[in-house]
Amino acid sequence: MSDGAVAALVTRPSRRSTHSVTLEDVARHAQVSPQTVSRSIRSPQLVSEFTLERVRNSISETGYVPNLAASNLASNRSMTVAAIIPAVSASVFADALQGLEEVLAPEGYQLFIGSTSYRPGHEEELVRAFLGRRPDGIFIVGTDHSPNTGHLLRESKVPVVEAWDLTDAPIDSVVGFSNSAAIRALVEFARDRGYRHPTFAGSFQTGDFRALARRASFEESVDALFPGEPVRVVDSGTATVDYDTGRRLLTETRAAHPETDVLMFASDVFAAGAVLECARAGISVPGDIAVTGFGDFEIGRHLVPTLTTVAVPNRQIGTAAGELLLARMTGGTRETAEIDLGFSVVARESA
Repeated sequence: MSDGAVAALVTRPSRRSTHSVTLEDVARHAQVSPQTVSRSIRSPQLVSEFTLERVRNSISETGYVPNLAASNLASNRSMTVAAIIPAVSASVFADALQGLEEVLAPEGYQLFIGSTSYRPGHEEELVRAFLGRRPDGIFIVGTDHSPNTGHLLRESKVPVVEAWDLTDAPIDSVVGFSNSAAIRALVEFARDRGYRHPTFAGSFQTGDFRALARRASFEESVDALFPGEPVRVVDSGTATVDYDTGRRLLTETRAAHPETDVLMFASDVFAAGAVLECARAGISVPGDIAVTGFGDFEIGRHLVPTLTTVAVPNRQIGTAAGELLLARMTGGTRETAEIDLGFSVVARESA
């Protein structure tokens, strides 16, 4: 190959490598005006069937993708919603995101998803990053935020729905249930079942404000409902939520508090690990020790014995939040809302 041929290979421009397909490219391909292509995309009902089919074929053949950034600048709408959750691996939050998407996707909205890993500092970083992309709404798990995060959300003038707890001072709207009331109801259930020496176990890390609220409620409930009984709490010391941690929490509880007759976990995941360990070790549940969870995960219904727990409306939280955001984003209402979806104690075989 000659030097001239090499030079030709290096310098010959490729449309694919230099720029993407434009609306004008589609217009030339379809042999219509750019205005007709734009109208076919934005208001297809205003275009004849023949022309619309022609434009759509050209869009398909050229691989054209509309420039949403330019469209968003013109309309002042991004058609996106930021969803900020503590952990993408937790099924409870996945259920809520599913409910959120089921409401928003049919209306053309897409989700941006970020995970805080229960770190308030990272939550602030996510809020800043998402606000820079101008979402039309924000769904955020939790009602406790750093002062900076709270300020950013309030000053954004974007509809915000906080979720998974209730608060007397929401940033905008809030959808959830009372974690404190749920634990109080579970402790009352244990008392009414005749248990006298409850212990609470879980992961109580800084930033997991809902787990901390459950712990505080347990401590207050034991003081009120079991006069003279010491408050027993076993902290895993890690942020890990898995079956192995549940097994370890069971072992630590029986070593430190052998009098425990009901072990109440902050999550069904821990409780499931404990029940499985009891089966392995020949410990009778609830004969030797009763076990309760929190969350009503599917596994709890399949354990032997089945798991007594607190059911919370994971998917409904997302659905209700989506409906609130949609009403605000589309101008249906300017009013904020506080929606308490409640909870229920589910009595099964483990307690």
